[in-house]
Amino acid sequence: MKKLAVGIDIGGTHTVFGLVDRDGNNLVQDSIFTKDFLLFDDFVQEIVQRIKKLQLKNGSDFQIVGLGVGAPNANFNDGCIQEASNLPWTGKLHLGQQLRDGFSLPVYVTNDANASALAEMLYGGAVGMKNFMVLTLGTGLGSGIVVNNELVYGHSGLAGEMGHIIVRPDGRQCGCGRNGCLETYVSATGIKRTVSKLLAKYSYKSDLRSIPFNKMSAKRLAHAAYAGDIIAIEAFEFTGKILGIALANAVALNNPQAIFLAGGLSKAGDLLLKPTQYHMEENMLSVFKGKTILKITSVTGNSGILGSAAMVWKLIDG
Repeated sequence: MKKLAVGIDIGGTHTVFGLVDRDGNNLVQDSIFTKDFLLFDDFVQEIVQRIKKLQLKNGSDFQIVGLGVGAPNANFNDGCIQEASNLPWTGKLHLGQQLRDGFSLPVYVTNDANASALAEMLYGGAVGMKNFMVLTLGTGLGSGIVVNNELVYGHSGLAGEMGHIIVRPDGRQCGCGRNGCLETYVSATGIKRTVSKLLAKYSYKSDLRSIPFNKMSAKRLAHAAYAGDIIAIEAFEFTGKILGIALANAVALNNPQAIFLAGGLSKAGDLLLKPTQYHMEENMLSVFKGKTILKITSVTGNSGILGSAAMVWKLIDG
């Protein structure tokens, strides 16, 4: 009987989940809109029911050995999500326990960027690396940090919240309640805020003026930039500058061999990568210059699903 792990990737907009084998093949997946659920309990129950439907749909010739979850502000130590600014629920959410109640199987919960880091380690560009970072640039910004081949969880299990380092003390208001957090500038949401500010500041002709804020997306911004839209190009330059400076600081702390960018905003490719690379090196302490690779993730498929499932295999195998 084939053994499979469930990988669940909880994001601020979508939650996706799939059945994954040991080799990282995502055999089948489904998704729901995270913000469709006012109550967290209803959200978890919907996930449970959807996964059970995937089981029935694929017959009985396989066995699920466990569930792995990547989620914002998720704590590996207790399996809870706590005060995630990009999710619609507040307080301490006992995700791991509720999923165990639904399946009576081992459940492992971690930060969504940690899950992406595991995917990069096993199936992407970090294969063979012992020290690297992964940044997930989606609705917010998460980071997974690997030191000496192990994920860094920290004292209370919540290490890796690079999206909430303050880059401008009097800057933009963040969902966490503070001002000037990195993710308010460097994320799909952050770059939209940058575009709005640039459209107000400049009178340049731009196709972006006809797009409502809630219809704006990183993909549409990238298309506009590649077509020569001045506002879109400037938005990526500004975003790359802030990210590059933040990464120069991160390198001074962690000395990673490589930093990988993942998530929707990273799909803009060189529009984001080139200014980030320039400003990272420009602001790097001299002893670190030229020693850290910066690149877009090479993981194919959903790195959150693959990494969450990989966590199951890693922990079950010991």
